[in-house]
Amino acid sequence: MATLVNASAKTASPVTLLAFGDSLTAGYGLAAIDSFPSQLQQALQAKGRAVRVVNAGVSGDTSAGGLARLDWALADKPQAAIIALGANDGLRGLDPARMEANLDAIVEKLQGAGIKVLLAGMEAPPNLGPDYGRAFRGAYARIAERRQVALYPFFLDGVAANPGLNQKDGLHPTAQGVAIMVGRMLPAVEKLLDQVRP
Repeated sequence: MATLVNASAKTASPVTLLAFGDSLTAGYGLAAIDSFPSQLQQALQAKGRAVRVVNAGVSGDTSAGGLARLDWALADKPQAAIIALGANDGLRGLDPARMEANLDAIVEKLQGAGIKVLLAGMEAPPNLGPDYGRAFRGAYARIAERRQVALYPFFLDGVAANPGLNQKDGLHPTAQGVAIMVGRMLPAVEKLLDQVRP
């Protein structure tokens, strides 16, 4: 019986998980196999999950850019999505209220399509001041509460500002940094996948 169960698990149709973000998702400066979506897929499959993680990261994308290309990304027909946008809004000092509206619209559209969502938060650069930082961080919390979606507070948790885990630009993680991101986020991603109906 165990053999039959294992065989059926291996032949089950994989869940399509959309990793929708910017250069942090796309894998800027890394080999494709070291990108966040690739390492996440490997980690999930190592746990016996039948999942295909689609790399829908576009370097330089803001929340507005993400909203504009969302329809294109949905062509992969995902059942679940990780939204990891906002880093470039922060780097450019864009209005957090505008970012919130864009991200909220993305989440609303995904939910309308029956797609389960995990929202990955970001932190604003500290040089923009505490008020901006609070407004920026609060945008993610408000969306998560309003739309009743899971929030992973900080996409770069454990990696940000650590020179040994980032490339020379100090902004983009190394392959080792991505591995830490994946390890920390894995429980939240598994909870997300558990919401997807087979």
